[in-house]
Amino acid sequence: MVLLALSGLAAGALTACGGSAPASSSGKPTLNWYINPNSSGSLQQIADHCVKQANGEYAVNINVLPATADGQREQIVRRLAAGDTSMDVIMIDPPYMPEAANAGWLEPFTEQQKAQLLKNVFPTTVPSATWQGKLYGAPMIANTQLLWYKKSVAQKAGVDPTSPDFTWDQMIDAAVKTGTTVEEQGKRYEGYMVWVNAMVLGAGGSILDKTDLGRDAVVASGSPAAQRAAQIIHKLATSTAADPSLSTADEEIGRHAFQTAKGGFMLNWPYVYAAMQLDVKAGSLSKSVFDDVGWAPYPRVDADKPAKPPLGGINVGISAYSTHKQQAFDFLTCLVSPASEKIQLLVNGDPEANSTVYDDPDVKKAIPMAGLIKDSIAQAGPRPVSPFYGDVSGAIERVWHEPSQIGAATPGVSAALISSVLHDQALL
Repeated sequence: MVLLALSGLAAGALTACGGSAPASSSGKPTLNWYINPNSSGSLQQIADHCVKQANGEYAVNINVLPATADGQREQIVRRLAAGDTSMDVIMIDPPYMPEAANAGWLEPFTEQQKAQLLKNVFPTTVPSATWQGKLYGAPMIANTQLLWYKKSVAQKAGVDPTSPDFTWDQMIDAAVKTGTTVEEQGKRYEGYMVWVNAMVLGAGGSILDKTDLGRDAVVASGSPAAQRAAQIIHKLATSTAADPSLSTADEEIGRHAFQTAKGGFMLNWPYVYAAMQLDVKAGSLSKSVFDDVGWAPYPRVDADKPAKPPLGGINVGISAYSTHKQQAFDFLTCLVSPASEKIQLLVNGDPEANSTVYDDPDVKKAIPMAGLIKDSIAQAGPRPVSPFYGDVSGAIERVWHEPSQIGAATPGVSAALISSVLHDQALL
């Protein structure tokens, strides 16, 4: 998922978007870095850090992509398809990497570069940056969802969300028992696909298999695992634990609802912890409510199967049309270094792809759930790695929405639609 966009943070005044950047006053090349919206200034800090580390061998011009995952993909695809030489380094949502790589728009890394970029990186993040055996992106941000809950609600319900075998059924039943809600992303957009995919994976299945076959990948979204996922989503959506706005809820709608007296449980990204802290400082959230918030691993679909938490984040690639590829690689290497990722984690709150960052004393002090985030990313499951991911996601969102309307036929219908779309027999 594009996590900076989903954090609800507006784009900051890093630089204006657009055109090719001029050479710096020193005559050294200026790299155009296309980033997701970031109001904290962390990415500007990282860019400044990397320019300093390179002794000014290049300058960096930051260009801000649209706020939504769909908008980001659209702009990146349009520019790359046109052979735009003004793009050098690009932040790309992992599900869209294979599409760009398959089209020849991204520069593949050599085996030596690959070893350098993947040192201490979570293995779970690597498939989404790889296409047909070649690495096209360096994992930078590696996000995941946690279960956030009110400790008072869990105590009243007599459940322990931190238990390793805590399930969705237990959580929904606890919310019903206490008259509270389970906040989730049920709006028809990429966030809903994230939820559906995590549930199918957690039930032991997948939406798409053998994705390296492209259009001939095996569609698996009609499996018994998908049936089980559909049961749970329908159970929540039709229970009193469902927020009335579930079918239109995104991350921020869910977070604000969770912070009310009615909120009991929430599935969301770690940015919410920093966001709640800011609300306390602003006076819009009481300290007592914030102190009541606990965190736990993503719930299991069934007690005997390990959960597969959503895997989000950002990969960074180099445009195949860049005229400064060596400087772009040097810059990219700095971007994914532990020092840069520490800045991003502490300033913006985004979990990072380098596993060593979580062991830093400053990080542990600032982010009390750092160890849980690290464990969750290590166990997380990716969305289908396919150059046709947009079609797959669109089909799931269309057939599985609204959550309350899901039935026994839903998984099979979605499988048929995905197969038809992949083989140009249907349009979304």
